[in-house]
Amino acid sequence: MNAYLEQRALKISTAMTLLVASLGVAFGLLSGSRSILFDGVFSTIDAAMSLLALFVSRLVMKESSQRFQLGYWHFEPMVAALNGSILLLLCFYAFLNAISGLMEGGRELAFDVAIGYAVIVCAACYGMFFFERRLNRRARSEFVRIDTQGWLMAALITSALLVAFIAALLMQDTALAAWTPYVDSALLAVLTLCFMPVPIGIVRRAMGEIMMIAPPALDAEVHASMVPVMRRDGLLEYSSHVAKSGRVHTIEIHLLTTPEFARDAGVARLDEIREEIASRLSIPGEQRWFTLSFTAERRWL
Repeated sequence: MNAYLEQRALKISTAMTLLVASLGVAFGLLSGSRSILFDGVFSTIDAAMSLLALFVSRLVMKESSQRFQLGYWHFEPMVAALNGSILLLLCFYAFLNAISGLMEGGRELAFDVAIGYAVIVCAACYGMFFFERRLNRRARSEFVRIDTQGWLMAALITSALLVAFIAALLMQDTALAAWTPYVDSALLAVLTLCFMPVPIGIVRRAMGEIMMIAPPALDAEVHASMVPVMRRDGLLEYSSHVAKSGRVHTIEIHLLTTPEFARDAGVARLDEIREEIASRLSIPGEQRWFTLSFTAERRWL
């Protein structure tokens, strides 16, 4: 993973998110649109979380300390879980607000101002999506990947807002004009329902890492790597444990050997096996915590 590119992407994304958030709040108040105001508040919280992600991204690059002897990797899923939880609560509150608006008969809004907002934000969101997607091909960052998905979601939903606002503007001088007050609240309800899968997915993945649920792909890869190793004479069986926390993958393997194993070759034979296993793992060395132990007693497995 390229830390410099990750930092650069997050800084640019945070600046653009703050700009979009400011536009959302300003245009939401000017047009009287709750859906645009929600979009602005959502972006404001997202910007705050991006700043926190940027801080954690810098923190995890530091060396371990006396207090955090295993490093700072575990902060990444904690920040992701916090981010997703706050956004999910915001979506739920906004959805209830939308239903309340529909029950109260909706509200009039300035569609021309709303259309202007949607055009500007669409351009910004699509631009950031393509920029970050291209950059993350080299950065290979989980933070940037999540951020890229967020920009795509924002772009698609703002596009839907643009189409809806244009349609509502055209309805004003027709027999359907009586329905235009409901457009904003209906859009807000749809907007929140479309946004909800994003924070739900973020929370689900983050909680899986916080609870140290073994990633199936990594577990399968470790077992596949051990197949040729276990053909060596003197190796009887093994146990393995894997977990993922942020960008670090923890891999522990305990090998049961005969009492005479590697008696002549010594530590060199053990390091040879360690190198053989490591060479078959796809996780880069800087993103894994790999521990291999040998024992002749089954109780240590």
